[in-house]
This record gives sequence, C-alpha cells and structure tokens, in this order.
Amino acid sequence: MATNELETELFGRNARFNYSATWVGYSLLGLRLIMGWTLFYAGITKVLDPSWSAKGFLLNAIPEGNPFGGVWATMANDYIWLIDPLNAWGLTLVGLALILGAFVRFSAFWGAVMMLFYWAASLPLAHGIVIDDHMVYALLLFGLGAFGAGRILGLDAYIEDLDLVQEYPPLQYLLG
Repeated sequence: MATNELETELFGRNARFNYSATWVGYSLLGLRLIMGWTLFYAGITKVLDPSWSAKGFLLNAIPEGNPFGGVWATMANDYIWLIDPLNAWGLTLVGLALILGAFVRFSAFWGAVMMLFYWAASLPLAHGIVIDDHMVYALLLFGLGAFGAGRILGLDAYIEDLDLVQEYPPLQYLLG
C-alpha cells in the first residue's frame, strides 16, 4: 500500500501528515460515485415527471425570515421557465458527469453552485446555525474537483490524452 506525505500551509500554519494513497483513491472514487448518484437521481426524477416544478417550493417552502425571500418569489413568478430546466437538467447532468468521471472539475463547480443556492433557500436554518447538508455537499463537490477525482477510474483520464486537450492545455481545468 503506497504511503505518501502531504506538506502544505493552511491559514498560515504548516501542516504535514502521512496518508495512504490507495485509501485516498478508494475514498475519492466512492465519494464521487455516491455524490453522482445522489444528484443524478434527484435530477432524473424531476426530468421524467412532467408535473414537477420548483414553483411550489419557491413560493411555499422558503422559511419565514429568509434574507432572499423576494429573489425566490421573483424566480417562481417570472423565471420558472428557466429555473425548472436548469434545476432538473443541472442535477441530472452534474450527477451523470460525476458517475462517469467526465469533466469533473467543471461539473463539481456547478454542482456546488446549485448547493449554495439550495442552502440560501433554506435560511434561516431550522437545525444548525450555518451548516446543513447543502453546505456539506458543496464542500464535498469542491474537494472532488480539487483532487481531480475524475481521473480515478473515470473518463477524464482518457479525455486528458486527447489531441484537443493536449493542444489547448487550459481545457485540463475542466477535467480531473
């Protein structure tokens, strides 16, 4: 089992520790697949249900005292034509990308953005001061992108070898 040492600086303090590269690989793969399935399932059930709409949630389920209450009402009344497909297809495609390990950094970024919107819609939180499941998901997605988890038994490892990506190295920032 391969063991590596990580040395970094966080918040002005040095951090150094040993870790098992094998177990980190399994952990990242498992987290990517589970997060991918969670988002894919949440999205595909919306895509396949012609009666689904976020309008009811946006108008009736936002907690009283939400600092963005007017934003959600405007979305529900004036922009639901855009919000519904962005929500349903966004969840579906981000989840599918994570499952396949394709464009993981790009997908994880947009998945985290969605989670931050869901978190903002949950304010004030009923259970917790700042942290809820949406924030946990957002940080998990950030971590998957930061580690380049799509390279672990994912399509990103193959996509990075394509001539197009080799010719335009900045495309690698979408992969991983």
